[in-house]
Amino acid sequence: MEKTPETRTWRVLNLEIKIDEPESALRAAACRVAGIDRDALRGMRIARKSLDARRRGGERRLRFVYHVDLVVEGRFSSVVFESAVRSGKVREAPETGSLDVEKLPHRSGLRVVVVGAGPGGMYAATVLSRAGVQVDLVDRGGSLESRGTDLVAFHRTRAPNPESNLLFGEGGAGTYSDGKLYSRVDHPLEVACLEELVECGAPAEIVYDSRAHIGTDRLHRILPLFRERLAEHGVRFHWNCRMEGLEIDPGAPARVTAVRTSLGHLPCDAVLMAPGHSARDTWERLLRDGVELQAKPFQLGVRIEHPQELIDRGRYGDVALAKQLGVSAYNLVFKGGSGCAPAHSFCMCPGGRIVASINQAGELCTNGMSNAAHSSGRANAAIVTTFGPREFGDGALDGVLFQRGLEKSFFEAGGSDYTAPAQTASDFLARRETPDPGRTTYTFGVCSGRIDELLPQRARDAIAAALVRFDRTIPGFAGPEGILVGLESRSSGPVRVVREPDTRTARGFSNLYPVGEGAGYAGGIMSAALDGADSAFAFLES
Repeated sequence: MEKTPETRTWRVLNLEIKIDEPESALRAAACRVAGIDRDALRGMRIARKSLDARRRGGERRLRFVYHVDLVVEGRFSSVVFESAVRSGKVREAPETGSLDVEKLPHRSGLRVVVVGAGPGGMYAATVLSRAGVQVDLVDRGGSLESRGTDLVAFHRTRAPNPESNLLFGEGGAGTYSDGKLYSRVDHPLEVACLEELVECGAPAEIVYDSRAHIGTDRLHRILPLFRERLAEHGVRFHWNCRMEGLEIDPGAPARVTAVRTSLGHLPCDAVLMAPGHSARDTWERLLRDGVELQAKPFQLGVRIEHPQELIDRGRYGDVALAKQLGVSAYNLVFKGGSGCAPAHSFCMCPGGRIVASINQAGELCTNGMSNAAHSSGRANAAIVTTFGPREFGDGALDGVLFQRGLEKSFFEAGGSDYTAPAQTASDFLARRETPDPGRTTYTFGVCSGRIDELLPQRARDAIAAALVRFDRTIPGFAGPEGILVGLESRSSGPVRVVREPDTRTARGFSNLYPVGEGAGYAGGIMSAALDGADSAFAFLES
């Protein structure tokens, strides 16, 4: 039989398609730009899709922009193809990795404790269990089912459960956020991680959509299936089980021999530590156990909420297009200047709502979430700027103390019952009170509050300048229909667990692997998942 020629995959960049053109037009367009005969094509997939709503020459021309991967014979060539490669319109597609571990030695004799059942911990457990490792997955919060019951109780009584809440429990903080999957990086394992979610019921387009969003409601159907897949590979789950310390053999480097938990000791050959960005008491325990931590910058600001129609009009030019394209989103950046710090939007939730993202009584922090239908009629996002050790001190936990002080101030300003202080964007800029902020989607309601006085001056000035800038892009953004709700202080953690770049182990330890947002190495669902998978592979290869 004749040998099949080796194939290569080439990525055609920035193909523009009108919003009313069918996706079926992509194949012909990609082949034309790349100079590839349809007959020579062995396969095609969409690598990235985004909506370009920018104005050009004062005119708005909405269009979809695609990156498309074409598979051809390895020896394929043409004059147009070579020219497209030289011009940068076509380039070889990046390597795609796999979560399968056939090429690694089977590790069935090893036992690993994974602390934290967020995306970092779940994907670490996925890789390890497929290599035959015995995995104990520990989380201080509950499974999705019991976690939901605890949240209903919080919303009814305004008394949070410090162990099972919007931040701790199955799926981590992302379970009750927006289910966004934007990594902003080209990583070999990104497609593989997304395909795991597709196999658990996520829509297939998350693999290539640049604004991939699952939705909180869909996540709640996907996570139990993800858990079942892990259990089939032998992962043992320990819910409502708080890590309380490490048993350490103090050699050089030190070696963890067991994890102390609220439910007993778990002996292990290694620990992957993925506690999440709000596990403040966990950081304290790690410090006591001799783990090196350092302060790191984090983002601080407020939520802003608008009528969704105002955002649709500003992004599309025509509100009616939201029926065709779906409700609109934004990603806005103010680069700073004139002594003002930069600021940007974060975790934009079209058709979503604002929630109280806290785990301890007496502190207030907000976040955003939305279901797949984006049906609330309101749009919200964080507007944040960066604070670092220069602003709050360089002690390992100085950033935590800074966060807590602000969260306490906002809690008290709201009446100490999780009502949130609120102020219209126009009043914030004018530095005056908003007597009646009106209704928002925030779970516990809002009251009049001087957010311009509650925020540190650096944050106030950066957000004010950003609002003025963003209003040029979306008219009305900084007007009376924009309502600021505070505080947003947990978009990232203020602590990093120092780890060695080559082995990914904590400095001074041979078998402790800090992972994800709680270790200071990720800033969202996908980046945490990728960090967890990478650290699991690093352990297997060691």
